[in-house]
Amino acid sequence: MERGLESLIEEWNGLGVVMSHHRETGSWIFIALHDATLGRPTGGCRLATYRSPAAGLRDAMRLAEGMTWKWAAMDFRYGGGKSVLAVPGPLEGEARRGLFARLGHLMNALNGGYGVGEDMGTTPEDMAFLATVTPYVACTSHGDSAPDPGPFTAAGVHAGIEAAVAHLDGTPELAGKSVLIEGVGDVGEPLARLLGRAGASVLVADLDEDRARRVAAECRGVTVPCADVYDTDCDVYAPCAVGATVNARTVPRLRCRIVAGSANNQLEVPEDADRLLERGILYAPDYVINGGGAMAFGLMEQGIRDSGELDARVRRIGRSLAEIFGEAGAGAGDESPVLAARKRARRVLRQAGG
Repeated sequence: MERGLESLIEEWNGLGVVMSHHRETGSWIFIALHDATLGRPTGGCRLATYRSPAAGLRDAMRLAEGMTWKWAAMDFRYGGGKSVLAVPGPLEGEARRGLFARLGHLMNALNGGYGVGEDMGTTPEDMAFLATVTPYVACTSHGDSAPDPGPFTAAGVHAGIEAAVAHLDGTPELAGKSVLIEGVGDVGEPLARLLGRAGASVLVADLDEDRARRVAAECRGVTVPCADVYDTDCDVYAPCAVGATVNARTVPRLRCRIVAGSANNQLEVPEDADRLLERGILYAPDYVINGGGAMAFGLMEQGIRDSGELDARVRRIGRSLAEIFGEAGAGAGDESPVLAARKRARRVLRQAGG
């Protein structure tokens, strides 16, 4: 039985939630503020259709907590926050702008207590419009479009995959390695290109079959039916779409050595990390490997705009993951990399909190 809004808020360990119902579109707006130890809660705005308002709130809470760990793992001075626009269906034109205007007014009421950027379901154009309503939009000014975070996230995931392969094989060389990308959208598509250029064998699965075929052709790869993703042999399974694809039902079916992708909340429940460990599958914690977009935006907010420097800094994610794998003893069965990553993030939060 699904929990309601009240019980979700009662049980959450975050700072709080701002909620609003947008009557004109029948949408719910949730701003989840998880932690401010390192700084202002900051995270993207997701727009999606959910089975209930409670499901949208739950997603916002999970994503906000993930941002706390993401910022801490990178030792960036931001806190964990996220917003979700739970819409009844597709929104365009004035209706869509009206919803984002309401979000902007809520953010203004928080007086800088939450900073926002693009996320799944939202676009640079959405952020440009939102910036005309509120000044708390990352890397954009009044009416200007922010950079696309997808390629930065893809660069970090690419570096993370190299680190995982190096941990198991002693070299980051991807030539001849097979990588199955589930979801070739804003991150999965540039990731496929990076992997193809590195000589990897790229396998592509996407609900949009035309897109899957196009991306596979560009990377000299092949497509895989979505229904066959978990049963397909590959070196790396890279979930780059929705979360919770790694769970008690799919882990026994996985035929990979590594799980390393860009999706948020890849594990349905924390115990799924142990299930991967028991099967000898190396897991790159999602909030570490997918931090490239957030990192790049944080650096740009600090005034760093050179594309070469941004790419080099984002690719340090691979170095961080190598350290996490080493600390965990991953591959030797000591502990899950999730635990090692969480310990690292907690150290940062503890030091910042005094």
